[in-house]
Amino acid sequence: MKIHVYLTHTQPAPWVDGLEAALPEHTVALWSPGAGPADAAVVWAPSQDFLDAQPGLQVIFNTGAGVDALLPLRWPAQSVLVRLEDAGMSVQMAEYVLHALVRHFREFDAYDKAQPEARWAFRKPRQRSDFPVGVMGLGVLGERVARAVQGFEFPVNGWSRTPKNLPGVRGFSGDAQWGEFLAASKVLVNLLPLTPQTENILNRANLSQLPVGGYVINVARGGHVVDADLIDLLDSGHLAGATLDVFRQEPLPPEHPFWHHPQITVTPHTSARTLRDETIAQIAAKVRLWASGTPPEQLPGVIDRQRGY
Repeated sequence: MKIHVYLTHTQPAPWVDGLEAALPEHTVALWSPGAGPADAAVVWAPSQDFLDAQPGLQVIFNTGAGVDALLPLRWPAQSVLVRLEDAGMSVQMAEYVLHALVRHFREFDAYDKAQPEARWAFRKPRQRSDFPVGVMGLGVLGERVARAVQGFEFPVNGWSRTPKNLPGVRGFSGDAQWGEFLAASKVLVNLLPLTPQTENILNRANLSQLPVGGYVINVARGGHVVDADLIDLLDSGHLAGATLDVFRQEPLPPEHPFWHHPQITVTPHTSARTLRDETIAQIAAKVRLWASGTPPEQLPGVIDRQRGY
């Protein structure tokens, strides 16, 4: 079975070269208007024109874990959308969350402020037991983050749509346990997919259920956060701070109040970047699995379009 793989990407040349080397038995090409039909596509931010021009696509591989920006497009009816499951992103995400968590817990931000003033500003040690970490979303990335946090001996809570049983993680699931999960979590880490059900989930009503002095780490999507609600809860003293890597508009506009808020740390959507070599290896393995007879809907990482992940 010969599979033609077309790519749409902002910097396509290294992807074409890498996939050609990984899949010498298949045809790999960069898509351009007027090109012939293909069986599969490897995409990043594809245009509707591309999808309309390729009605025969059977499998569409996204070079990222999140697909919220792709779902509103019109897809070929028979096509299956496949996301990345890891490809080197989970360890990056764990690093990022641990850095933000430990920086807050150890109050390193206070030392940063003291240094320019030459102040020898000792901070009293705090107890890890007072800082249970709640991980929202227990997929591949969430599970890896939860395990990393456990390694630093913080209590870990996990919330997911359906029950998950992870060793050492206090599990919560569904709407019935949502409030209990929030009340039990001093540090909240968001790794949920962005769907109509999760949009604006980090709002005043929900964030107010965190204990006083709670801390928010958002590495999922900017659309999860109601910006004004977060700022109000920081200004009121209910929340101690936030580390934000994703935003409703990216790049974050210079005039946005997040840039200048003393209790917010901003990073430019860098918590877990796509690693090209690892991504190519994962996609190539799935292409070979499909070519060997595995039905597209049984490939690892297939997206349920109704759920949005």
